[in-house]
Amino acid sequence: MNSTNSALSRRDQILREAARLFAERGFHGVGVDEIGAAVGISGPGLYRHFAGKDAMLAELLVGISGRLLTAGRRRVAEAAGPEQALNALIRGHIDFAIDDRPLITLHDRELDRLRESDRKLVRQLQRQYVEVWVGVVGAVHPDATEREVRTAVHAVFGLLNSTPHLGAQAVLASRAGMSELLRKLALGALGALDSAQDWRVTY
Repeated sequence: MNSTNSALSRRDQILREAARLFAERGFHGVGVDEIGAAVGISGPGLYRHFAGKDAMLAELLVGISGRLLTAGRRRVAEAAGPEQALNALIRGHIDFAIDDRPLITLHDRELDRLRESDRKLVRQLQRQYVEVWVGVVGAVHPDATEREVRTAVHAVFGLLNSTPHLGAQAVLASRAGMSELLRKLALGALGALDSAQDWRVTY
């Protein structure tokens, strides 16, 4: 039992350091030996946990897509209503955007390096995650069209996923302040749906 927990902990350490190094220097700019050194084991020792760098990258990107979807569905299921579900989704995605910035960078830069089957799986999981948001946002803003809802959802993702461009020190200096700023930006983007019907009538 203890050896299993230790192995899982080591595996998580490897993935965390691989994500950080890949994000900082690019997938091809990092060697297996460097990832091993970051977690205190030899490069060849990594092969007891992963077949290689490609496997690490796949697990990072497929893994985070799956976790976002699972957590999003859980938050919606546990919420008392659509507004509570939306607030929970926003809070959850903000936590991801602040705590897992390297994974956002990896997705933007390295997704095309995955083999086709893994890339398709990432896209499938992401589409399902979007649908969770679309369903909730549509329930909160029933007068908005589906196109408007989808546009607003993707705008929110763009805002929240901008954290890698802010710099680690800026984000970590005031995590609570950054979280509140991102929450206000997300609500502002979604709040535009309140006037969508008036805009369609007026113009």
